[in-house]
Amino acid sequence: MKVITAKTAGFCFGVHKAVDKAYEMTESGKKIYTYGAIIHNSEVVNELEKKGVTVLEEPNDLEKITDGIVIIRAHGVAKEIIDLLNDKGIEYIDMTCPFVTRIHDIVWEQSKERDIVIIGNPKHPEVEGIVGWSRGRASVMNTKEEVENFVPEDSHPVCVVSQTTFNFNKFKEFVEIFTKKGYDISIVNTICNATIQHQEEAKRIAQEVDLMIVIGDPKSSNSRKLFEICSERCKKTYFVQTAEDLRKRLLPGSGCEGDSLGDELHSFIDTGSVRTVGITAGASTPNYIIEEVQKIMSEQTFEQMLEESFKNIHTGDVVEGTVISVTANEIAVNVGYKSDGIVSKNEYSNDNSLDLTTVVKPGDPITVKVIKLNDGDGQVVLSHKRVVAEKVSKILEDAFNEKTVLKAKVTEVVKGGLVATVDEIPVFIPASLVSDTFTKNLGVYADQEIEFVMSEFNPKKRRYIGDARVVLEEKKKAINSL
Repeated sequence: MKVITAKTAGFCFGVHKAVDKAYEMTESGKKIYTYGAIIHNSEVVNELEKKGVTVLEEPNDLEKITDGIVIIRAHGVAKEIIDLLNDKGIEYIDMTCPFVTRIHDIVWEQSKERDIVIIGNPKHPEVEGIVGWSRGRASVMNTKEEVENFVPEDSHPVCVVSQTTFNFNKFKEFVEIFTKKGYDISIVNTICNATIQHQEEAKRIAQEVDLMIVIGDPKSSNSRKLFEICSERCKKTYFVQTAEDLRKRLLPGSGCEGDSLGDELHSFIDTGSVRTVGITAGASTPNYIIEEVQKIMSEQTFEQMLEESFKNIHTGDVVEGTVISVTANEIAVNVGYKSDGIVSKNEYSNDNSLDLTTVVKPGDPITVKVIKLNDGDGQVVLSHKRVVAEKVSKILEDAFNEKTVLKAKVTEVVKGGLVATVDEIPVFIPASLVSDTFTKNLGVYADQEIEFVMSEFNPKKRRYIGDARVVLEEKKKAINSL
């Protein structure tokens, strides 16, 4: 399997500088704070916390600081935060990304005469910080509908900027909408070059591969945008946070059964449907995580891991599986083996008129017996009916030994008697044992429930004989004794 990793994957310039500075400062012997998580990656944030770095979340947290150094992260902060640090005389290191600082400067200057529109996620810290550099009105837009419905207040001139990590193609689409409005609108493309290159490379790779993996923290805006871009070009695009996350999703028994990524990658071994895999990562993903994912996806490591993860099953085993798909006549089942299994209609029920789609659906658990490991096409032959029959056989055996009264529906009227089916096992009740009185037309019992005891139980010869007459006789004796 060929693995293509984006050259631009991982830390961008601004994030790299901020993270390096945070690690460097942990060796200073001073108390270190970051205003907000240094980056949107829980692995890095947790590691820095272990080194004594404290994350501050709001201005009130700054009010409590009496010593130490605050690091302003690459996302930047609102002007009020900088003013608060200066007013309190708190030592700080401003690691705001230069591309973000440029937006702060543009907004500060343009907001003297213009309202500000920011294209981006209103809940993202970078955008929240940009809003905080506007001297007047500032609004945030994240969707096409918001842009189309935008009307400047009092026909006031407007300056449009963008979050640095916004989807470049979407931004171009929004710009076209703005320019058609005819208002006094100044538009500044503030998406950073690294983001554009990152997105363009991810787009190119996604168009070339069978399966695409995007690595990033779920909180990372640019990682989610990469996932969105790749998904538009490769249907088999998946989001993972760490190499361990990927590994768990591939291994049966990890609690991730039925996970679509695991299913797609497992299919590679049997069908070769995944020949090329692309990998990219958000700007807040450390290189070591990217390298670990690459290692897992290398052909030898991946195949070896999959082979070790498969269950060892044998003919005659009863196993638990999950329904993958179902048609009227066939059920595909994942049993954790390197090949999927098939339950035909005949191996599900004795009812030839049964439509299997009415009894099971994808995702349902199912207990099956292994009949054959390879049907000639690489699939495992399974039976649900035989599992049920074995369970029912034990019920019938106990009923035979203990003379327990059973109740079942008459499914057939045959020459010489009736057939009452207990789940999947047909029990024959001879005409002479149907009733304590002569019944000329046994058809009256069709589709009716009948009570009986087992008078013969011989599974080897598949002889299951029932006696309904003795049940009726015992009931009459009980009534007469009153």
